[in-house]
Amino acid sequence: MLLERLQNYDQSDIYPFHMPGHKRQIELGADAYHLDITEVEGFDNLHHAQGILKEEQARLAQYVGAKHSFFLVNGSTCGILAAISAAVPRGGKLLMARNSHKAAYHALFLRQLHAHYVYPPISDFDIQGALAPEQIRRALSQDEEIDAVYVTSPTYDGVVSDIEAIAQIAHSFGKPLIVDEAHGAHFGFHPAFPRSAVSCGADLVIQSVHKTLPAFTQSAVMHLCSDRMQDQVLEEFLDIYESSSPSYVLMAGISRLVPFLQAEGDVRFSALAEHLREFYEKSKRLCHLHVIQEEDFGRSDAFALDPSKILISTKNCNINGRQLYDQLLARYHLQLEMCSGEYATALCSLMDDPQGFERLADALFQIDAALRKEETPKCGFVAQMYREREQVCSIAEARERMGETVALKKAVGRVSGEYVYLYPPGIPILVPGERIDADFVAEVEEIKARGMMPEGLWDMRAEFIKVL
Repeated sequence: MLLERLQNYDQSDIYPFHMPGHKRQIELGADAYHLDITEVEGFDNLHHAQGILKEEQARLAQYVGAKHSFFLVNGSTCGILAAISAAVPRGGKLLMARNSHKAAYHALFLRQLHAHYVYPPISDFDIQGALAPEQIRRALSQDEEIDAVYVTSPTYDGVVSDIEAIAQIAHSFGKPLIVDEAHGAHFGFHPAFPRSAVSCGADLVIQSVHKTLPAFTQSAVMHLCSDRMQDQVLEEFLDIYESSSPSYVLMAGISRLVPFLQAEGDVRFSALAEHLREFYEKSKRLCHLHVIQEEDFGRSDAFALDPSKILISTKNCNINGRQLYDQLLARYHLQLEMCSGEYATALCSLMDDPQGFERLADALFQIDAALRKEETPKCGFVAQMYREREQVCSIAEARERMGETVALKKAVGRVSGEYVYLYPPGIPILVPGERIDADFVAEVEEIKARGMMPEGLWDMRAEFIKVL
């Protein structure tokens, strides 16, 4: 039973360096089943909020400095879908970062939109960097058909773009700016962490509060920050994309964030900042593994870096990111958030305790002692996987045209009718409408050889693919 497995996990000594941000350290004071209701008298209706839910959303908006805040019980996904749908007319064009979450691509499909991609740089440690404001300016200058700008900041790896500068550029062209800040719900509450896009001029900001704050999985919020977007239009699309039976348990978890942060935020964020400072300082003594710090990025690669995303690089040693991830779990009972080609990510929150950081540091030093330096330079896994690909047609056209299923090895030269991505981070490596080349086939085999499995394909073994 799933419930039994969850209970066993909770009772184990596995330390959660992964979301949700509550790290199983919050008590509701009652069994969740006892709190699970529907829209009964006195509890308001999320899709027509006039009472307590309207008040709770207004309190959140005031606390973060937004014009209007919306509770989301279908995660950031429904917020991204609603935001893009409200900002771009059907058949319009969205300027978006190519390293966007798959939800943004689904919005392109549903609204039959066209994409103008901008590609982030790849850092020396093979991590996708920040978008440069000049990239946005150049794209808007070259393409007058763009209706809105959509960027992800921070990325899954904690890389932050200069949202203030990007917002100024977007607005100078008369375009609204949507920021997927799903991994930055904790921004703006302490000087050790970057500013939130809410205070940097973005028009719409979507945050997954469950990722880095003490809220239930699937809990998110969307902040409307300007008059460039209309409340009514957003609410109409939220009514489409969000459940008509929202969970009051999830909404209760969101609503308790403001009083929790008011009462305990300063102390807890200060403690987290100190634990991180000590961990990063200690990690400098590693010989082969390398814990990435802000100085490892050039200014062109990252405007800022969220220190609560601990990125452990295997670039210069004889293991890869997946192997490090597996060792930390099997031998040290440390469950990390994700792994990539040459790094693994530990996700921290204000609910972490010092023992967790001590266990991670001790484990890394023990693993490090058994490693050796890699003499042969490693290929850039991320640079290889997330490279620019030929865009033949729109996602909607590719998904709706009749096609056929062929062996992946025989798909070279064909146009994909499917997505291919790694989850996490949920960023498509291949998008419907893009051409498949020989290197892509080799890249899929490389993914599988590393013990990872590409997702998005109808064929879960990743041996066949649908093509136009």
